[in-house]
Amino acid sequence: MRRKMLWALFCLVLALLPSQTASVAVMSVDLGSEWMKVAIVKPGVPMEIALNKESRRKTPIAVCLKENERLFGDSALGVSVKNPKFVYRYLQSLLGKKHDNPQVAFYQKRFSEHQLVKDASRGTVLFRNSEEMQYSPEELLGMVLNYSRGLAQDFAEQPIKDAVITVPAFFNQAERRAVLQAAQMAGVKVLQLINDNTAVALNYGVFRRKDINSTAQNIMFYDMGSGSTTATIVTYQTVKTKDSGTQPQLQIRGVGFDRSLGGFEMDLRLRDHLAKLFNEQKKTKKDVRENHRAMAKLLKEAQRLKTVLSANAEFMAQVEGLLDEMDFKAKVTRVEFEALCADLFERVPGPVQEALSSAEMSLDEIEQVILVGGSTRVPKVQEVLLKAVGKEELGKNINADEAAAMGAVYQAAALSKAFKVKPFLVREAAVFPIQVEFTRETEDEDGSRSLKHNKRILFQRMAPYPQRKVITFNRYTDDFAFDINYGDLSFLGQNDLSVFGSLNLTTVQLSGVSSSFQKHMDAESKGIKAHFNMDESGMLLLDRVESVFETIVEEKDEESTLTKLGNTISSLFGGGSSEPNANVTEPVQDEEEVHTEPGKEQGQKEEAVPQEEKQEPGEKQEEEVPTQEKTMGEALDSKADPQEGEKNGEEAAEAAEEEKGAAAAEEEKGAEEEKGAAEEKGAAAEEKGAVEKGAAAEEKAKPQKRTKFSEDVSVELQVNDILNPSLEAIASSNKKLQDLTDRDLEKQEREKTLNSLEAFIFETQDKMYQEEYQAVVSEEEKEAITTKLSEASAWMDEDGYSAVTKELREKLQELRKLCKAMFFRVEERRKWPDHLAALESMLNHSSFFLRSVKLTPEDDQIFTEVELKTLDRVINETITWKNDTVAEQEKRSPTERPVLLSKDIESKLSLLDREVHYLLNKAKFAKPRAKAKANSTASESSSKANSSTSESSSKANSSKTEEKVIPPNEETKDKETTKVVQPEEEPPTKEPTGQNTDSSSQSQPKDETASTESTEKDQSEKHVGDEL
Repeated sequence: MRRKMLWALFCLVLALLPSQTASVAVMSVDLGSEWMKVAIVKPGVPMEIALNKESRRKTPIAVCLKENERLFGDSALGVSVKNPKFVYRYLQSLLGKKHDNPQVAFYQKRFSEHQLVKDASRGTVLFRNSEEMQYSPEELLGMVLNYSRGLAQDFAEQPIKDAVITVPAFFNQAERRAVLQAAQMAGVKVLQLINDNTAVALNYGVFRRKDINSTAQNIMFYDMGSGSTTATIVTYQTVKTKDSGTQPQLQIRGVGFDRSLGGFEMDLRLRDHLAKLFNEQKKTKKDVRENHRAMAKLLKEAQRLKTVLSANAEFMAQVEGLLDEMDFKAKVTRVEFEALCADLFERVPGPVQEALSSAEMSLDEIEQVILVGGSTRVPKVQEVLLKAVGKEELGKNINADEAAAMGAVYQAAALSKAFKVKPFLVREAAVFPIQVEFTRETEDEDGSRSLKHNKRILFQRMAPYPQRKVITFNRYTDDFAFDINYGDLSFLGQNDLSVFGSLNLTTVQLSGVSSSFQKHMDAESKGIKAHFNMDESGMLLLDRVESVFETIVEEKDEESTLTKLGNTISSLFGGGSSEPNANVTEPVQDEEEVHTEPGKEQGQKEEAVPQEEKQEPGEKQEEEVPTQEKTMGEALDSKADPQEGEKNGEEAAEAAEEEKGAAAAEEEKGAEEEKGAAEEKGAAAEEKGAVEKGAAAEEKAKPQKRTKFSEDVSVELQVNDILNPSLEAIASSNKKLQDLTDRDLEKQEREKTLNSLEAFIFETQDKMYQEEYQAVVSEEEKEAITTKLSEASAWMDEDGYSAVTKELREKLQELRKLCKAMFFRVEERRKWPDHLAALESMLNHSSFFLRSVKLTPEDDQIFTEVELKTLDRVINETITWKNDTVAEQEKRSPTERPVLLSKDIESKLSLLDREVHYLLNKAKFAKPRAKAKANSTASESSSKANSSTSESSSKANSSKTEEKVIPPNEETKDKETTKVVQPEEEPPTKEPTGQNTDSSSQSQPKDETASTESTEKDQSEKHVGDEL
């Protein structure tokens, strides 16, 4: 019964597997300034770029919101030329920015057609689309992400929710939160926000896994996109891990960037140059720069011109109907373009130097510089960069457009539980340092008290993450607050600092500290510990804050042998200590200790230490920590393991007892030999001293057991950079986006129904003049159908294009119902020739097969009489049905419902085919009858009963038939001497596997089989008697 239940459960799991594996695909979205690339991984499709609706591999990041219409990608770009006011682009530069940020003013200058207003609740930016509707950059980006998910789902043909999204390496905490909020609005589950430079480096390393060894290789990736430029130094090398052995690893060593250096700035300068040329031609009195539509046309032409000038020395720019129906045409050379962007080209080496400075490397340590990003195709950029890096050539061996998307989707597959990929360790680096600041009272030498401001570095610049850290406050006994801010940003330029935003991240207010101290006054305080976590997405989180105490537990004087044995055994299995495991984190300096900030070399040296860490009692072990470094100040907290201390104390006590016994034995022996009272008294004194010494050693060896425990402290966070949207605002944004999505779906459904109705009307009107339709329709029916089609066509011209989906669907159903009978008759007449020919062919083959089987001799017949009669009956019934039905159909009018139906022909054909195949399968796997074996077996048994002379003669007989008979082995011979001869037994043959017999034909009579066996047995016995 239990096996049946397990088997049923297994079948149920197998039945559910398709539905579970139907939605295991993951995707990545490479979010650039101008373009986005979407990649997917699904079972059977490893790492593929998803094509958009125009079958292109990259899609413009553009949203068009015009009246009741919402468009994306290339469709939105088409509208931007006519109505640029309703098309929103280059949203990346507005994420996580307040309204007074210089970047917002810069965006307003570039896109003057948009109206940017301030969000009263958060202080961020809103696009005013109309008087009623306003959209934030996060909402618009959420629409883009939702559209990208739709592209991925259409390409993968299954639903997708999990995604890895790329962001620029220079995104700060506020900007990363904005991307996560946009993904939440789009219903996308973000597995990780990966830096685009890290994704490129991962894609490069995955396909060169064999070239990575224990020797460090330093590669620089220079990425110039549409809006920004980033230079990244990556170190590839194999490292040893606990779980998977030696694996390749990439580590981000240095990052340099320029937020405003990109291809889009070159496009804008070319656009302004073309506008200047058009104004100089004086074809109209108007200034083209004041017309938004004309400037949008020039921008589109400038983007095409930049691409062409990368391969040609000069090109003719032309725009039809630029302004007041005047055409524009002008020649632009590459020299002019390079002169326009001369100051931009001078900034090309800047990110390289910044990356080298942050990595503390020189160009000689860089093995190769690889180009990434579309704007690196500009020849002048490559020329200036090659001169700056001093290499022989620049690497162009990766896909400059798709490398980030492919690397991100590999990471998505690694993070997903549905796929198993080869491990490739990734150590990202925090570009901006983060520190903790707090103020406490200090007592001066003169006894006066003053406030002292303290700073502790939490994450240094280029610190690897994901990582957890702990900071301990030792001198607070009351509730207090501390701030989390950015550290030293002096490496940033003035422009980058101005657009960076607030340097203050969060103020943390703690409550419940004083109550915890009052509650545990008898315990020793180990400080207030704040646990921080920088996750895989580069987001800093405060996991928890707790007040840690330590108490001393007195050990019992006497401990039985069984108790000692139990403690030893439990310690072997990990249960010897009641204390929880240590927190595998990297705490920073305690606030009470004054230390200089650890340098970068020291931090790297500590990270290179093998991943072994002493555990701090009283804290839970957190397995997510990627870098397990030794806890600072741990020796003061834990000193020694209590279990080991207890064990050492027991060993010292036992040693003292042994020493005491040995001393007493020696003194007793000396007293018996010398038999002197003075020696005996001295021995007693020494024995007493040894006892006291052993007791003192035992007491000293016994440590005091220390136990740590913690109590959570309430935390209240106050965000200081960009406020998170309220729950009401999130609900409003979700409803706004859902309404737009529902409206788009309704629009698509209406267009689909409208197209179906139009196609049905036109196609059916055309069919009414075709011969095969005219042959099956009466005059009355033809008149009714034609009239209805004409009325529907007139209705479409008048009201159809403004009708709702429900009316269009009802009209289509009405026409289909009217024409259903006509279409059925035509379809049946189309199928008759092929179906009847197939049935006739099957009947001929079945009849020939039946006649051939009946001519087989009775001794060689393998089919039973019932089987042959069944086939004969099916053939006769099929022939009769075919002749009668065809004859009746010929009597009927073509306009009537046919009696000869294609489904009936298919049913008869299937029945006949099933019967024939059953007999063919039986013939294929039938066993041949072995009559010769019976003769051999009988002769051997009779020869064993006779004398040795007859035995030799029987051997001679058996040798005559050795070609036909399989000789039995020795075991068979021995058995045959003790049992009755069974000539009907056949030699062991391999049973055929995979025999496919039909279930309806398996009802072979058992009595017939038994009678066949008895007949064979009688024949075998008769043959044995003849030989005897």
